[in-house]
Amino acid sequence: MRKAFLGGFGGQLTAGLIWAGSAALATWSKPLYAMGFLFFGSMLLFPLTRLVMRLLGRPGKVSPENHLWALGMQTAFTVPINFLLVGAATLYNPDWFFPAAMIAVGAHYLPFITLYGMKLFGFLAALLVGGGTALVFLPTASYRLGGWISAAAFILFAFLGRALVIKEETGG
Repeated sequence: MRKAFLGGFGGQLTAGLIWAGSAALATWSKPLYAMGFLFFGSMLLFPLTRLVMRLLGRPGKVSPENHLWALGMQTAFTVPINFLLVGAATLYNPDWFFPAAMIAVGAHYLPFITLYGMKLFGFLAALLVGGGTALVFLPTASYRLGGWISAAAFILFAFLGRALVIKEETGG
C-alpha cells in the first residue's frame, strides 16, 4: 500500500484540495455550499486518488493477494457512515460542521498506520481528531478554521508521506 500509493500522497493531496475548496466556499459563500462540496467531493476522493497515482506512474492498487486492499475499502466506508453523526452535530450547531468532520475523518486514519505501515498516519489522525475537538470550544470562527486547518494538514502530510517513500526507494 505504501509503495503503490506513494505513502498516501495522491489521497492526501486530493483530500487537501477538496477540503480547501470547501473551506473557500465556507469563507466566501454559503455554508451549505461548503458542506455539500466536502460531502460530495469526498465521494470522488478514491477515483481521483487513483487518477493522480496513475499520472505519477504508480499503480494505485495492490496485488489481489494483498488482503490489506479489503481493509482499505472497509476503512474508507467508515467516513460516510460517520457523516451521519457529522450531520447530527451540524443540525445541533452549524459551526460544528468542520470540527465534527475532522473528528470523523481523523478517526478513519488510525487503521492507515497498519495499512501503510507508517506511523505518520497516527500523527495525522491525532491532529484531525484533536484539532476538531479543540475547535468545538472556540467561538464561531472555528467553522471556517477547521476547513483550512484540515486542508493544510492533508497537503502537508501528502508531501511528508511522499518524501518518506521516495527516501525508502532511493535508499536514502
